[in-house]
Formats: sequence, structure tokens, C-alpha cells
Amino acid sequence: MSSKKNGGGGRGLGAPPPPKAARTCVGKYELGKTIGEGSFAKVKFAKNVENGNHVAIKILDKSHVLKHKMIEQLKKEISAMKLIKHPNVVRIFEVMASKTKIYIVLELVNGGELFDKIARNGRLKEDEARSYFQQLINAVDYCHSRGVYHRDLKPENLLLDSNGVLKVSDFGLSTYAQREDELLRTACGTPNYVAPEVINDRGYVGSASDIWSCGVILFVLMAGYLPFDEPNQMALYKKIEKAQFHCPSWFSSEAKKLLKRILDPNPLTRIKIPELLKDQWFRKGYKPPTFMEEEDVNVDDVAAAFDDSKENLVTERKEKPVSMNAFELISRSQSFNLDSLFEQQTGIVKRETHFASQHPPNEIMSKIEEAVKPLGFNVHKRNYKMRLQGDKSGRKGHLSLATEVFEVAPSLHMVELRKTGGDTLEFHKFYKNFSSGLQDIVWHTEGKV
Repeated sequence: MSSKKNGGGGRGLGAPPPPKAARTCVGKYELGKTIGEGSFAKVKFAKNVENGNHVAIKILDKSHVLKHKMIEQLKKEISAMKLIKHPNVVRIFEVMASKTKIYIVLELVNGGELFDKIARNGRLKEDEARSYFQQLINAVDYCHSRGVYHRDLKPENLLLDSNGVLKVSDFGLSTYAQREDELLRTACGTPNYVAPEVINDRGYVGSASDIWSCGVILFVLMAGYLPFDEPNQMALYKKIEKAQFHCPSWFSSEAKKLLKRILDPNPLTRIKIPELLKDQWFRKGYKPPTFMEEEDVNVDDVAAAFDDSKENLVTERKEKPVSMNAFELISRSQSFNLDSLFEQQTGIVKRETHFASQHPPNEIMSKIEEAVKPLGFNVHKRNYKMRLQGDKSGRKGHLSLATEVFEVAPSLHMVELRKTGGDTLEFHKFYKNFSSGLQDIVWHTEGKV
């Protein structure tokens, strides 16, 4: 860290935090940082603001999808994937569309890529490599049984969850990338994993090309390097076409035999999954996957996302707390309170109250929610506003409140809490209990205890 950041010009302990940028929301999801980017799409970290769950959202360019005239196939494959709840396949939860983009909401897998492991520690032992390969084949086999082919299996698509379980991503999402002149460009992106028939563009069967890619992946897991690797692209293609590769000495004879059958340049004689599942080497320590299929999953959102209908479109919107003008700030400030100019009566119990905070708005909202739930209130949130509804009926019905966070300055927020229903005295009794849970976010100015 440079001294400029920590020196006299930096933030002191009591200084306000840096300005918080407006958040971007799509539907009920708040978008975060980009966690993956390719030629055809980007993946962003996101949060479901309704339940707090974290997801990944893959964002596709709509014009790119339309250009390839693959909408019907893409719709069919994504619908099939949405129905799949397999332990080794990244789940698709929801699909949305704006005028220009398609948003695919996916399970967030946060253990990194499998190949990061090899980059850090080198090749895997044969038993560990076999375990990952078994999980990969389980995923591929199940998706093939549903008529969905990956067509672009490569290191970036093999993820690990927090328990080290392999998850294959992008099933059903690679179809539109491999069309016309883009087929070659896609192949060139990771040609080392692509089957000979794909490179030759002779037309190919998705299941056979997926098996080839799985074989290359298995080789890399056990060897720590690629079976086909040449600096010259044409030389590389020739090696792939003839399946010219050599297994290192530490491979067992059973593993070598299986790899020869998987990396067969002829897709017609290449081993198929039913045979692979019976292979002696593959079956060592094999555990068939256990999972339940979901029968009541609705796939209407997939059709709606790809249709021309404008009815269900979402919009990307920037959200941040509403800014207060100077008059509003003064009217809400204790030291400049203007109430006396308008209220003629004395002894009025106020129906609203305010406090200032130097904490980020999201943190303020979370803290309010945390403080009111034990007091028996239901919370309804939208942007930086909340409605709080009491469970119990009081003297004048249920106590209900509204709260809103205003931005006074980039690092200072004013929180307004007002009663919208119920008894005012009960409101003040509630506020005493409520405010004690907010002491660590309330900004106390100098001289104020």
C-alpha cells in the first residue's frame, strides 16, 4: 500500500467512508462485480434483494443471439437445463430479458475453477483425477439424456463448490456460439480441447465431441499438461486430427487404455458413455449421483425472454438513496427545527423522528431490519424505503411505520422514521426499544451524547 493512501491525506478513524456508488438492479437482483467474461457474454455476481441469496447472472447480448437464428434451440436447451437439479451441474434458476440483453440467473459456485488447483499444486494423483472425471461424466451423461450437449467443455467451465464438488457450467448455453464463421473462432479460443470433427467443420454429433473434450480434461488432470499442444496452429490441428499424443510413464495401463478409446479421432468408433461407465478403471470407487428431479418448475420465463413480447421485459436501473435539498435537511435538523413556525399547540407527541448515519445505505437498511424483527414487525423493502407492520393489534389497530434513507452527502445519510398507522404513544414506546439496537450506526455529532 502506498503512503499516500495511509498518510495525512487519507481517512482518519472518525472520517466518513468513501462515497458509495449507485447500485445497478435488474428485476429483484442487485448486480455486483464481473466474475467472468467471454466473447459472447459476461457473468456478474448478484444478490436477490428479496431473500438475500447470492447468485451469478450470465448476461447475453440479444442481438448476438438473434443473429445466429438459434432462438428455438437455445430456448429448448435452457428450458431443459432449468428442470435439472443435478449435483454436478450448475443450476439455472430464472431467465429474464430487457430490450437488448438476456439475463440467465445461475447457481453461484464459489470454490474456483478445478484447473486453478493444477496451476497451484501441479497434476493430481490418479485416484483424485478419477473422482473428478467421474463427476464430469455424471454431469455430461445426465444432460445428454435430456437432449442437451455442451459443445464447449474446457477448464473455465469446470467449477468447484465450497465442498470441493465438481460443477459443470454453461450446459445449454454454448449452442449459439458455434455457428458459421464463429465456429472456427470459438474453436480457436480453446482449440486444445476441441474434437477433430469440430475443427474440420464436417458436422458433428454433440455427444461424441463432448466425450473427446472430457478425455482431454482427464489427461490434463493426471499429467499436468495438455495432450495436444503446439505453438503453430496448423501443427496443433494435425496432431488433433490424428490423435497424436503420448501418455506419461506414471499413467496406469488401464488409464492409458481408456484414454486411447476416448481420444479416438473417429467419432463413430470413439467410446460412448454407456461403455465408459462399464470400464474397469472408471468404476474404481465410483458412486452414482443421487438427486431428485423437480417436476413443478415453471419454464414460461424462458419462452418470454426470447419472444418479441414487451410485456415481461426488465430494465437495468441505477438506484441510490434520494438526495435531500438544503431546506429539507434544515427542517429535519434539531438545531434548525422549523416546527415551531407551523405548530401552534404544545405537548404534541411527534409522529416521526430522524437520525443521521455515516454508514453505507445497505448497511443502514439491514440494521433497521435486524432491530425491528425481534419486536414483532414484518418488513417490506423496496429500493431504500421500508414498510414495517406490527404483528399485534394495539389501541388503534396495528402499529405501522415507514422509513426511508436519504443521501445528504456522498458519505452522510439521513434516516426518516414515521408512523403511518396505530397509536402514537405506542410508536414512541416502540422507538425507545428500536433505537437501542441502532446505536452503532447512528452518527452522534460533537457534544451530543
